[in-house]
Amino acid sequence: MQRISTELTPDIVLIGGGIMSATLGTLLKLLNPQLSIQIFERLDQVAQESSAAWNNAGTGHSGFCELNYTSEKQDGSIDISKALKIAEEFEISKQFWSYLVQNGWAKPDDFIHSIPHMSLVHGEKDMQFLQKRRNALIQNALFENMQFSAERNILNEWIPLIMEHRNSDESIAATRMEAGADVNFEALTKLLFQWLAAQPNVTLNLQHEVRDLDKDEDGKWYLIVKDLKENERKSLVSNFVFIGAGGMAINLLEKTDIAEGVGYGGFPVSGLWLVCKNKELIEKHHAKVYGKASVGTPPMSVPHLDTRIINDEKCLLFGPYAGFSTKFLKKGSYLDLPESLRLHNLLPMISAGARNAPLTKYLVEQVMLSPEERMTFLREFIPDATLDDWELAHAGQRVQIIKPDAENGGILEFGTEIVTNSEGSVAALLGASPGASTSVYIMLGLLKKCFPQQMESLAWQQKLTEMIPSWNKSLATDADLCRVVRKKSAEVLNLKV
Repeated sequence: MQRISTELTPDIVLIGGGIMSATLGTLLKLLNPQLSIQIFERLDQVAQESSAAWNNAGTGHSGFCELNYTSEKQDGSIDISKALKIAEEFEISKQFWSYLVQNGWAKPDDFIHSIPHMSLVHGEKDMQFLQKRRNALIQNALFENMQFSAERNILNEWIPLIMEHRNSDESIAATRMEAGADVNFEALTKLLFQWLAAQPNVTLNLQHEVRDLDKDEDGKWYLIVKDLKENERKSLVSNFVFIGAGGMAINLLEKTDIAEGVGYGGFPVSGLWLVCKNKELIEKHHAKVYGKASVGTPPMSVPHLDTRIINDEKCLLFGPYAGFSTKFLKKGSYLDLPESLRLHNLLPMISAGARNAPLTKYLVEQVMLSPEERMTFLREFIPDATLDDWELAHAGQRVQIIKPDAENGGILEFGTEIVTNSEGSVAALLGASPGASTSVYIMLGLLKKCFPQQMESLAWQQKLTEMIPSWNKSLATDADLCRVVRKKSAEVLNLKV
């Protein structure tokens, strides 16, 4: 890398203007107000990629409605461990957001609303699974208020739009959690960055793109940044770099040349929504209703009919329909995927692709869907849906993780992962859902990896407990604490319990 003169020497560099960088920067500045932070976002606004309101489902992922978080074992029992984990992680986010609201940063209606979360299934077999799932989950305080019904009169109250014009002899059942939430992550991200940018020694640099980074002999990171507006290059040196650049985190991770990043690749998947234009239909529905993915299809294919609150307006979305693009970002380049290929990740990419034929088949089928075929999927939820009431909208790009695997060469993962070097001076966030919903938990995990001594200090521990009352405790095993914490968060955020 060709060096240029360096003037900036911040303690922290955050790459990317999404919810993850905003959350990490806020946590760090609250824990240590003396830190100097430089933030770089290549677009002219923050929260315009995966965090943008129309680029995600806005579901506060908590395991309430996502059937893929609770698998049925061979002995017929239900594994609820992942649902418990996700539910607890979302409660951590809610505690932190409550702290922000209590300190006057925002009003709850600015970014979060109470929307019931529901699971919907058809047929006797899936109905039995759903009831068995509910019976397993309600043994834990995180899910103790989950309702189940196959009674038509109750379902008519819960989901009138879905039940309207449905055959009376159809077998159908649903679970419902009133504690569900719809989150506008774009609004939340902007609120966090607004606070951050107003703090001393913090600079938010829009239209700035990190082009390269390299570790010096003394362990610090040297970065080259392009000012896209002025068409100028600048450099800086920092003790710590967070790569939270969405899909482009893969490419930036490769530039670090850290051993821990060897073998990692990314597989981009685009998304599409059907957005309702009929206000009468929008007003008839008030829930996030998740169905069950078809046999042999990937987790991303789970269909759901979502009530959203965006810019104080009630909206109704259905999807997601998947597509394929070689872009790693919605406003990226078609060269993103080919430019990410290296000798070290070629084998994992090929191996993962060869073993994920169902995903390839699913994506091809999704790309080829006609407007009427898309309506066929929607009519499983709304039997008399008509094309005139809906329009197609593009959601964000998601880059799924492909990571090296000693046994299989490479594996495709659908979660979120943090890759750090051994000394914890650089961290890259890879992957997608449930990402944003569990952003606070994920960033606290990053702090444990990269700032272990500070995280053990009395000052940081006290501050963390102030912000997150359940810090270092388990809501999944402490029922009384779970009830107290959830009730408090619900009161502050105007949510239901």
